[in-house]
Amino acid sequence: MMQNLQSIMETLSGWVWGPYMLVLIVGTGVFLTFRLMFWQFRMLPLAFKQVFGKHPQAQSHAGDISHFASLMTALSATIGTGNIAGVATACVLGGPGAVFWMWMTALFGMATKYGEGVLAVKYRVKNENGLMSGGPMYYIEHGLKWKWLALIFAFFGTVASFGIGSSVQSNTVALAVHNSMGIETWITGIVITVFSALVILGGIKSIAKAATVIVPVMAVGYVAGGLIIILNNLNLVIPALELIFKDAFTGEAVAGGAIGAVIRYGVARGVFSNEAGMGSAPIAAAAAKTDHPARQGLVSMTGTFIDTIIVCSITGIVLVMGFIMAGNTFGTETGAVLTTHVFDRLLPGVGGWVVTLGIIFFAYSTILGWCYYGEKCCTYIFGEKYVLIYRLIYIATVFIGTVATLDLVWLFADTFNGLMAVPNLIALLLLSTVIAKESKDFIAKRKSGELY
Repeated sequence: MMQNLQSIMETLSGWVWGPYMLVLIVGTGVFLTFRLMFWQFRMLPLAFKQVFGKHPQAQSHAGDISHFASLMTALSATIGTGNIAGVATACVLGGPGAVFWMWMTALFGMATKYGEGVLAVKYRVKNENGLMSGGPMYYIEHGLKWKWLALIFAFFGTVASFGIGSSVQSNTVALAVHNSMGIETWITGIVITVFSALVILGGIKSIAKAATVIVPVMAVGYVAGGLIIILNNLNLVIPALELIFKDAFTGEAVAGGAIGAVIRYGVARGVFSNEAGMGSAPIAAAAAKTDHPARQGLVSMTGTFIDTIIVCSITGIVLVMGFIMAGNTFGTETGAVLTTHVFDRLLPGVGGWVVTLGIIFFAYSTILGWCYYGEKCCTYIFGEKYVLIYRLIYIATVFIGTVATLDLVWLFADTFNGLMAVPNLIALLLLSTVIAKESKDFIAKRKSGELY
């Protein structure tokens, strides 16, 4: 019975994450890039100013949390094990050139993330507790008037949260701690479950407060460790970059000239890492205090830049440097194990701990962020009175993930996470006129002085 179910899920997962889905996800980003006249490149400086600048007037805007807090909440769920294990998998299966295609996916994905942020604020509503609720289910219902599709998205999001958000992440932490320190997985399970519960039971403001501390520290710490390796091995940087760009169009390094494999694995891991088009991040964007949908859209798109162009690039470049040092081979390792060994080889005694601690904090932050996503999807279907029940079930799955075998859970999580993208991408494409209109309105109001 279980073998048959696993076989079915493997087939379904293969279809969901197959070339058609990847074309749809990246194609949506390409379409929005041209539809908005390369908005993500023209407005990137302003976008970062919105995130890191001081805007006292923003405190009076409608919403629950600041622009910075909403971005950190989204990044807490986005920056995860995919930035470490996912990049390594892409490099092993697709070769060093896969890093280039991850970059391309992110650059177009920024337009997708922008569109998600715009629609999230445009169609958000206040729930019965006085807090903002938004995301794909709301812009599908109120923008497209398709309640049935909104419910489908919410169902996919709820199911995915128990896998990709909780159990899979806690399992990753427990195994990383066991391999590095020899601590039993159930002990790690108790610790991470307690720390998760302390934050999760406080709701979005508690999650956002934790994210604003954890995300900057973990991201800066991991990037700093990677930069130290790069600076200590400057002689390998230019050869690594040359190999990335050359292999992106030849596939000679690992894929045996199969350029399709290089592109597929680079794009797939890029999408999985930055979640552009998946529909998760706009749920957090809807909670932001803002005076215009386009302003939050700008903030949202910086998340893709930070996740892939900065964090994933550090992993990718260091891995390719290790590839060259080892005689143009990754060996038999893959995933987080490969990343750990390469970091440790290039920065002995410290590099391995940079990755291990990165895995722990990246996964923990993902647990927090995804709880909010799943909660909003669940309450959209069942109502606000089920918030506490959802949180308690979610917390329980955090512990279960540390002591259970998760092959089938991985498949379910992967599949439903991918299925979330379908309703969301349909909405983005059909509501692209609304996104363009809001963008023009934002520019006009800034020029007239109505908006800062």
